[in-house]
Amino acid sequence: MTPIKRLFKDTAIYGLSSILGRFLNYLLVPLYTYTLAKCSDYGIIADLYAQTALLLVILTFGMETTFFRFINKTEDPAEQKRVYSTSLILVGGVALVFAVVVMVFLDQIATALGYAQHKWYVGMLYLCVAQDAFQAIMFAYLRNQHKPYKFAAFKLLFIGMSVGLNIMCFIVFPMQDAHWEINVKYVFIINLICTTTISLLMVQEWTCVRWVFDRRIARSMLAYSWPLLVLGIAGILNQVAGQIMLPRVLETEDGRTQLGIYEACVKIAMIMALITQAFRYAYEPIVFGSARQKDSKELYAKAMKYFIIFTLVAYLCVIAYLDILQYIIGNHGYREGLGVIPVVMASEVMMGIVFNLSFWYKLIDKTIYGAFFSIAGAVVLFIMNMLLIPSMGYMACAWAAFAGYGTTMLLSYIFGQRLNPISYPLGEIAFYVILAGVFFVAMYFGTRKLETFLAIFVNTILILLFLGIVMRKEKIVDAFRTHQK
Repeated sequence: MTPIKRLFKDTAIYGLSSILGRFLNYLLVPLYTYTLAKCSDYGIIADLYAQTALLLVILTFGMETTFFRFINKTEDPAEQKRVYSTSLILVGGVALVFAVVVMVFLDQIATALGYAQHKWYVGMLYLCVAQDAFQAIMFAYLRNQHKPYKFAAFKLLFIGMSVGLNIMCFIVFPMQDAHWEINVKYVFIINLICTTTISLLMVQEWTCVRWVFDRRIARSMLAYSWPLLVLGIAGILNQVAGQIMLPRVLETEDGRTQLGIYEACVKIAMIMALITQAFRYAYEPIVFGSARQKDSKELYAKAMKYFIIFTLVAYLCVIAYLDILQYIIGNHGYREGLGVIPVVMASEVMMGIVFNLSFWYKLIDKTIYGAFFSIAGAVVLFIMNMLLIPSMGYMACAWAAFAGYGTTMLLSYIFGQRLNPISYPLGEIAFYVILAGVFFVAMYFGTRKLETFLAIFVNTILILLFLGIVMRKEKIVDAFRTHQK
């Protein structure tokens, strides 16, 4: 199977599991926003999960990408097993130390974060992130072995368990027992149960090789990964810095309320992250595996164009059906934040482009450039949040992320074209971006005064028109007919 065909096949499997998993996970958004008493309660969930996103990047310290780079450097099965076992020991050791430190100093950590009265919220979630870090290497191994079905099974099992237990705690038990108290704590208890279950079920993935710590490999991997750690921290700060800063720049209760509103609306926009993630799961192992091929740069250029097309279609679909999608979130003041969605999704498109651009320095082992670009973006984001949050509240977080990703994207492209140039089809990409912009204006502003049903009908016609233009320009129908013959 050619790399581009494998890319589409694996993207379909990863994408299907991600879409189904994210859809099931979306059920938790109305569950929480309709049942929790206050927006600030949902703000607590958003705050702690933003912190764990940052911690996960630190605890994996770039080893997922490093693992792919090193395991594809050699075709010797014994060497590949040493790479895998060394990766497991490095990440697993760091995660274990982290978990012990958290348990020993839990009171002090919870107090510093503003959760002195709820220290076990912090404790349970931090134990989850320690396990997530260890699981990340095993999931990377499944991806490298091109086992998308097994990968998807574990991911979907986690989501299914989580959704089921949440429905029990937030709907079934309150209906059966009038004294049952709906409480945020169940979110963290359920997460710990589900994460631990997946860790136990993945026993085959961490026992399939003899655990050998190769110091030579470890030194090389750490030298490669530390710039990725800096890049990852700066990158994740572009995603969560606003959520972490909002309840701390503003007064705590008001900050958590605004964070609850912002995070609920961001969930609607997260289809962009879903597309990026599904594409990345399939793309990363194929890119590193194709690095030695002469036509690898052509593959990267095509993949960039198709990625942008996919994300633009997803962007327009969310905008087209926003009148329906808004009911995903409860009406306890949450929907006042719907204006952040177009901005957040634009940021997600740029984040995906940044990921695709990042291969020019990963493949020549110059990951330090990625660190510099991401730091520059994070600095822009941090400054904008500090300056604008007091006056703009959660809207500042959306625009700060947009500016941060834009900065990183432009720097990565400019330096990449100088140091490891790739001939991206800029004219075609610009055409699709401008076309999507025209359709966005027509959907978001042009149909605003129409009745909901009529607006959705018109937007559906516009989506089909956009897809028709894409299919005609890319000659997709002709390619399909040729393939059938």
